[in-house]
Amino acid sequence: MTPAALKAWTHDVGGGKRRMELMVPDMHCAGCIGKVERGLKAVPGVTNARVNLSTKRVAVEWADGEAEPQTILDTVEGLGFAARPFDAGQSGEDEEEQVNRRLLRALAVAGFAAANVMLLSVSVWSGAQDATRELFHWISALIAVPAAAYAGRPFFHSAAGALKHRRLNMDVPISLGIILAVALSLFETATGGERVYFDASLMLCFFLLAGRYLDHMMRARARSAVTQLLSLSSTGAQVIEPDGTRRYCPLADIKTGMVVAVAPGERVPVDGRILSGTSDLDRSIVTGEAAPDAVGPDGTVEAGTLNLTGPLQIEVTAAGHESFLSQVIGLMETAEQSKDRYVRLADRAAQIYAPLVHIAAAATFAGWVWWSGDWHLSLVTAIAVLIITCPCALGLAVPAVQMVASGRLFRKGIMVKEGSALERLAEVDVVVLDKTGTLTLGAPELLDPPKLSGDTRALVLSLARESLHPLAKALVAGSRPVAVLDEGLEDIQEVPGAGMRALYKGKELKLGSHQWCFGTEETARKDAVSVLYAALEGEPLAEFAFQDQLRPQTREAISQLAGLGLGVALLSGDREPAVAAAAAEAGISQWRSGAKPGDKVAFVADLEEKGNRVLMVGDGINDAPALAAAYASMAPANATDIGRTAAGLVFTSADLAAVPYAVEVARSARRLVHQNFALAALYNLIAVPIAVLGFASPLVAAVAMSTSSIVVTANALRLYGRKSAPDARRAAQVPGVSTARKTEAAA
Repeated sequence: MTPAALKAWTHDVGGGKRRMELMVPDMHCAGCIGKVERGLKAVPGVTNARVNLSTKRVAVEWADGEAEPQTILDTVEGLGFAARPFDAGQSGEDEEEQVNRRLLRALAVAGFAAANVMLLSVSVWSGAQDATRELFHWISALIAVPAAAYAGRPFFHSAAGALKHRRLNMDVPISLGIILAVALSLFETATGGERVYFDASLMLCFFLLAGRYLDHMMRARARSAVTQLLSLSSTGAQVIEPDGTRRYCPLADIKTGMVVAVAPGERVPVDGRILSGTSDLDRSIVTGEAAPDAVGPDGTVEAGTLNLTGPLQIEVTAAGHESFLSQVIGLMETAEQSKDRYVRLADRAAQIYAPLVHIAAAATFAGWVWWSGDWHLSLVTAIAVLIITCPCALGLAVPAVQMVASGRLFRKGIMVKEGSALERLAEVDVVVLDKTGTLTLGAPELLDPPKLSGDTRALVLSLARESLHPLAKALVAGSRPVAVLDEGLEDIQEVPGAGMRALYKGKELKLGSHQWCFGTEETARKDAVSVLYAALEGEPLAEFAFQDQLRPQTREAISQLAGLGLGVALLSGDREPAVAAAAAEAGISQWRSGAKPGDKVAFVADLEEKGNRVLMVGDGINDAPALAAAYASMAPANATDIGRTAAGLVFTSADLAAVPYAVEVARSARRLVHQNFALAALYNLIAVPIAVLGFASPLVAAVAMSTSSIVVTANALRLYGRKSAPDARRAAQVPGVSTARKTEAAA
C-alpha cells in the first residue's frame, strides 16, 4: 500500500492529532497487548496506542506531522505481527471461522495419519525384519512427512514468527520436537535403522492440535459488543433549514444548534432538546427499562434512543463524539481493553514452561555429546526429552476442563462464551444485579384487576387491543376474554406519549395517563406500580396497576449466592420505589436506583478498586459497559444482542438459579485445572529425569506424553460427577452500597 493510500485510512481527531485503526489478527494474549502498545508508544510523535484484543484492533493517535502512517504500520510488523488498516466491511468473524476450519483440518489430517502409521508400526513391533520392515518404514514416511508438514503449520508459523523477533514461545519446542522426530526417522529409514518415530511426531501433533482447537472454540465465542453498539449509530439525519426545507446531512457534518427531524421508527442521531412533537421513546439504552417514556416539547433526548410513535423536531445539543451513544461506546472500548489484559492460567504457565523445555533439551544433548561422543545417541536422547516434555498435558489442562464445564453448564441452559470468563467467574466475591429483565422478567403484569361490569370490561379491553403500548398489551394479556361489543368503537386514535382515544355511542372514551384522561397531573406515586386509567367523558371508569414480577426462585438464588460467600447488590436505572420493592421482595438489602450506564461502570470500578472481584448480571444496552468492565459477567438469553455479547456467560433459564450454579461449577473447574497442572508437573518430575538419563526412546517418550494427556483429560471428566453444594458461609457486605440510606447513583 502506498503512503498516500495509507494516509487515506487516517482521520483528524482535533487538537492537531490524527488517528488510525489497524487490524492485527495475530494478537492472542495479554503479552501481545503490552508488546504492541509499548512498541507503538516508543515511536516519536505517537501520543496514544490502545489494543482491543476482542476485535484484534489497535487504535493509534499521533501528532500530525510528527509521525507517518507507514512508520506506524512498519513498527507493528517489526514487532512480529501482521497488520493492515481496519476495514469495517471486513468481517472478523469470517477470519475466526477460517482459523477454526484450518485447525480442524489439521487435526483430522494428524489423527488419520497417526492411526495409519501406528497400524504399520504394530507390524514392525510384531517382528517384521529386513526388507519388510524397511518397506513399512518407507510407507510410514510417505504418510507422515506430508501429514506432519501440513498438521504442524500452526506451530511452525508461530514458532518462526517468535524466533524471527528473537523471542520464545510454547510453539518453539513443539516445532523442534516434531521436526527433529521426523528428520531423525527419515535418517533411520534411509540408513536401514531399526527404529523410526513417525508415529511419535504425529501423535504429538494430534494431541497438541486437540488442545488448541478446544481452546480456540472457547475464545471464538467471545465477540465485541462495541461493533453492535456502533450499529445503533445513525449515519446521518434530516436537517431542517431556517426556511423550512429539509436536506440529508451526514452525521459528521451535524453541528450544535442545528434542527433535525426524527420520524417514528428511527433512532435519534444526536443528543438534543425537543422543539416540537410528542412521542414515546424507547430509552432502554439509558435506563434499562422496557416501558417507553412519553416526551414532548422542551424534553431532552439522547443519541441511540428509538423514537416509537410520533415525529419529532430536535435542536442538537451534542453530536458525534460528544453524544451520549459515543460516550457509551467509549466506556465499552475502555472496559474491553482492560479485560483483555487478564493473563490466563495456561499463558502464565507457558511463560515459565517454554524456556525450561529448551534448557532441558539443550543440556541433555550437550551432556550426552560430552559423555559419549556419539552425536546420534545424543540427538535421540535430546529428541526424547523434547517429546516427553512437550506441553500436551499443559495444553489440554485448561481447555479440557473448560469444555467439560461448558458442557455441564450447557445442559443447565448456561452458555460459556469464552474460556477466561469461566476462570474469572471462579474468583468473584461480589454479585451486582440489574433489576428490569434480570432480577425481574422484564414484562409488566396486571395486578389485582378491578371488578368491573361486563360491558365496562369489554369497552376498555376493546380500546386496549388497538394499542401497541406495553401496558395496554399487559392489560389485554392479564384479562379474561370478553364478548364483542354490540356497538363498536369509532374514530380510534393513539396519541404518542398520552394514550388512546375513541368514540363510543357519541361519548369520548380514553385510556392512558392521568393527565390524558382527566386533564390533571397524577400525584407522585410512592409505590412500585405503573398505572393505566380509563375514563368516559372525563368520568373515571377503571384504574389498572401493573408491576414487573421477579424471576422464579429469586429469593432462593440470592440465598444460594450468600451461601457461596458472595456479597449481593442491586443496581438499577429505575425509580427508587420500584427498586426498593424489588430488593425487599428478593431479599437484597443493598441497592441503588437511578443508575445510568456511566454510573454503573463507576460503581463496578469502585468495588474493584477496593479489591473486590465483581460478577455483573444484566440484560440491557445500558448494562453493556458495566458487563464489559466487570471482572466476570452474565446475561439472560432475553437480553439485548449487545448485552449478550458483552457478557461472558448467557443463561436461558427463567430463574436466577443459573447464577449460583455457574459460580459453583466454575469453582469446581478451577480446582480441577489446578489439579491438572499439578499432574502435569508431577509427570515431568518423573519423566524428564528418565528421558535425560537415556532410558526413554522417542517412541516411549511419545507414549508417555500421550498418557499424560489422557490422564489430565480423564481428570477433567470428573467434573461431570460433581454435585453442587453451596458453602455454609454468610454473604459479605458489599462496600460502597449503603443499607440504611438508599442512595441514587444518578447525578
